[in-house]
Amino acid sequence: MRIIWACCALLLLFTLPSTAQSPKKYTASEIHHELQKLNFLGTALYVAAHPDDENTRLISYLSNEVKARTLYLSLTRGDGGQNLIGPELRELLGVLRTQELLAARRIDGGEQRFSRANDFGYSKHPDETLQIWSKEEVLSDVVWAIRTLKPDVIVNRFDHRSPGTTHGHHTASAMLSHEAFELTNNPNSYPEQLSETSVWQPKRLFFNTSWWFYGSRENFAKADKSKLLEFDVGVYYPSLGVSNNEMASLASSQHKCQGFGRLLSRGSQPEYLELLKGDLPTDRSNIFDGIDTSWSRIAGGKAIGDILYAVEKNFDFTNPATHLPELLRAYDLLQKVNDEHWKQIKLEHLKQIILACGGIYLEANAQSASAIPGESVTLDVEVLSRSDATITLHSISVSDTDTAITPAEELFQNVKKNYELNFSVPQNKALSTPYWLNTEGTLGMYSVTDRSLIGDPETANAFSVSFNLSINGVAMQFSKPVVRRFSKPDVGELYEPFVVLPKVTASFSEDVFLFNTPDPITIDLAVRAGTDNVKGIARLNLPAGWVAHPAAINFDIQKKGAVQNVAFEVLPPPTESVGAIEPVLTVDNEEFRQQLVEISYKHIPKQSILLPSAAKVVRMDIKKVGKNIGYIVGAGDKVPESLSQIGYAVETIDVNAIEEGSLDKFDGIVLGIRAYNVVEALQFKQPYLLEYVKNGGNMVVQYNTANRWRSQFANIAPYPLTISRDRVTDENANVEILAKDHELVNFPNEIGAKDFDGWVQERGLYFPNSWGNEFTPILAMKDKGETPKQGSLLVAPYGNGYYIYTGLSFFRELPAGVPGAYKLFANMLSLGKEKANDTKRNDVKGK
Repeated sequence: MRIIWACCALLLLFTLPSTAQSPKKYTASEIHHELQKLNFLGTALYVAAHPDDENTRLISYLSNEVKARTLYLSLTRGDGGQNLIGPELRELLGVLRTQELLAARRIDGGEQRFSRANDFGYSKHPDETLQIWSKEEVLSDVVWAIRTLKPDVIVNRFDHRSPGTTHGHHTASAMLSHEAFELTNNPNSYPEQLSETSVWQPKRLFFNTSWWFYGSRENFAKADKSKLLEFDVGVYYPSLGVSNNEMASLASSQHKCQGFGRLLSRGSQPEYLELLKGDLPTDRSNIFDGIDTSWSRIAGGKAIGDILYAVEKNFDFTNPATHLPELLRAYDLLQKVNDEHWKQIKLEHLKQIILACGGIYLEANAQSASAIPGESVTLDVEVLSRSDATITLHSISVSDTDTAITPAEELFQNVKKNYELNFSVPQNKALSTPYWLNTEGTLGMYSVTDRSLIGDPETANAFSVSFNLSINGVAMQFSKPVVRRFSKPDVGELYEPFVVLPKVTASFSEDVFLFNTPDPITIDLAVRAGTDNVKGIARLNLPAGWVAHPAAINFDIQKKGAVQNVAFEVLPPPTESVGAIEPVLTVDNEEFRQQLVEISYKHIPKQSILLPSAAKVVRMDIKKVGKNIGYIVGAGDKVPESLSQIGYAVETIDVNAIEEGSLDKFDGIVLGIRAYNVVEALQFKQPYLLEYVKNGGNMVVQYNTANRWRSQFANIAPYPLTISRDRVTDENANVEILAKDHELVNFPNEIGAKDFDGWVQERGLYFPNSWGNEFTPILAMKDKGETPKQGSLLVAPYGNGYYIYTGLSFFRELPAGVPGAYKLFANMLSLGKEKANDTKRNDVKGK
C-alpha cells in the first residue's frame, strides 16, 4: 500500500501533511479565498486530448486569480501512453492517469472531465484519430460537456488549423471543440441530450498559443497579434504564500507516470490566447470582459451578492464563525433561485464554506475497507462542532439503505459525538470499479450506456452518509463519503476509499503462458476472498485442444482478503496454438470470473479495478541459446517476466553494484524501456556495460526518448547513434527484412513476415534516424504516406560481442503474447552464439 501526503485541499495545505483521501481542512485564508470564488459566477473550459496536455499555469490562474470555475476536458484518459513509475499499461494506465489529473486539479483548483474517447496510441493525423475514435460520438461528448457545464469561454490547448504537425489526438481535440462551439446552441444537434440538459452558447473560443507554435521567438515577435490576449500568469498570492507558477508546477508534477516532475518556478510569465470565435474583449487582459460574472447574473442573485460581498470584504480571519448568520441567510435566499445550474453549483460551494467557518467535522469511517453485497458493515461516525453556533444533529442516514439514526441532540463547542451505524450492502449494489470499464469498448471508444455518467472523472463513492443538521435554526444536509481511516506506525493516519467487491476474485500469475515444448506446465491461479469463509470450486475454461488436470479444484478461504493458490497442470496441443484461458469460480451456485487489480501510489487514492480475469496461452517452438539474463529496470515493464516464460533465468541488476567483472556471469544483458532516461547511475556504469559487450556479451537496449537523458551521456552506444521521434504507429504496417542473411533473423529462429502478425498498438517508437557505419539496420517499416524507417532494430559488433538498439515495442508485444516478438527477442539474446551451436545452425538453414 502506497499512500501519500498530497499537497492539496482546494488550494494546498502547503505546511500541513495530508493524505490523498483525507478530508479538506481550510485555514482562514483559504476560506476567504473560497468566498472570493463563490462570488464569481463565470466558467472557463480548457480542452485538450490527454492527461498532461493541460496548461496548469492557465488553469490555476483562471481558478485562483480570476476566481472562475475552471474545468479541464481531457478527451482521453491517456490509456495509450507509457508509464515511468510502474507496470500499468492500457486500461490500468488510464485509471492511473485519471487519478493523476484529479491530483493535479486538487492543487490548481480546477475540475476534471472526460469524453469516452480511448487513447489508442500515437496518431499522426486527426483524420485517422477521428475515424478510430468515432467522430460523431466524441463530438457528441464535447457538446454534452459544454451544454452541462455551460462555460462562458472555451480555451483550446492546440491549433485546429494544423493537421499532421503534431499528435493527431491533439489536433482532433481542437477541431472537435471548434465544431462544437457552433452546435451547442442548436436544438437540432444531438436533440436526445436535451431531456437532461439545455442548449448553451459560449461567449468566446480561444487558442492557447505561444511562441512555440510560431516556430521561434523571432517569428512570434513579428506575428500579427491583433486577435491575441496577453496577461501575466506569474502572479503571487500573499494570503496563500505561493505564486501561481509554483502552484502550477506542483499540479503538473502530479503526472508522475509521464515523468512530469519539475522544479517549482516563480516570477512573471506571459500567457497568450488567440480569439477564434466570439467577440474580442475590450480589456485584453481579461477573457471574461463584458460578461456579467456577478451575483446579478441570475434572477434574485443581487440580494445574495449584497450579503456575500460584504462577508468577503469584512472577513474575520481570527474567527470565521462570526459570519455564519450572514452565510445562512444567503443560503436561504439561494435555495429560492430559479436558475438551477448556478443554484446547484453555488449551494454546494456555500455549504462547504459554512462547514469550514463553523469548524464542523463530519466523518463516516468503515471498520473494513471493503464489503461484498449482502455483507454487514459497521461505521464509526464522528460529528464535531468547533464554534459557538447553535447546532443540532437531527439524523444520520446511509445512502442506498434504510439505515438511519435520529440523535436529535445539540452539538456543544468542541465536544465530539461518536455514533455507530450498521448496515447491510444491498444484494444488487453495483461493484466498485471504474464505470467506463464495465462494458467492453472498441479500439477507439469506451462504452458508457448511462448518459449521466459521460464525462464524470471517476465512479461515485460506494456509499455516502447524510448528516441532517440545523445551524442557527437553518436546516441543512451534508453528505460525506464512507471511507476507511487507519494508521501505520511509520506513517500515521491514512485514508482509502471504501469499496464493494465480489465474493471472490481470481488472477493468474502471468499474463501469458508460453509452452515451448509439448510438455505440460503448471499454471497458478490466485483465488482471493472478498469476505470470510469462502468455499467453492475453481476450474479453467480452455481453448479447444488444451487440457487441464485436475478439471476442478476445491478452495476454502477463512479470512477476507486472504489468497489461496491453486495449481492446474495444463497440457498444450501438439501443434502451434494461441488462445485465451479464463477462471470460473463457483461459490454457492454463483459463478465469478473477475480479477481484482489494486493500484496504490503515494500521490493518488488507492484504486480497485475489476476486470475480466484472463491469460493468454501460446504453444510455439522457440529456440534460444544461453540461460542467464541480467535485466536493468528502466521506467517499468513486464519484459523480465516474459523472458522467464521461455526459460531464461532473469536476474535484476542493481546498477549501483555494477563493477568490473560483475556482469561476466550473464549470457545477455537487457536494458528496460527508457533506462537511460530514468536511471542516473548508468552514466557512471556505462563503461562497464560496454566492456561486457567487448568481452563477448550481448546487450539489448530498448527504446529511450530523445533528448530526455537524466545524465550527461555523450552517447548511449559505442558508436554514433541519434535517437529521433520517428515511430510507426500502425501495428499492421508492412515489415521488410533488410538484412535477410543476418544471423539475427536466422538463428536460432527463422524470422519471416508472419512473425509480425498480431502486434498490438504500434510497431515501435523513438527510432534512431542516424547511426554509424558499424550498425546494420535489420528491418524497414513505415506508416501510410511516409518513407520507410530503418532504425527500429540496429545491430553492431563491438569487440567480441554485440550492441543491439531496438525501438520495437517489445514492452507491449511480449505481455500480449505475440509469438514473433518472442522469437525475435530470443534471437537478439542468442546473437553471436551460432558457432558454438553448429548443429542448430544447420537445422535452421536446412528449413
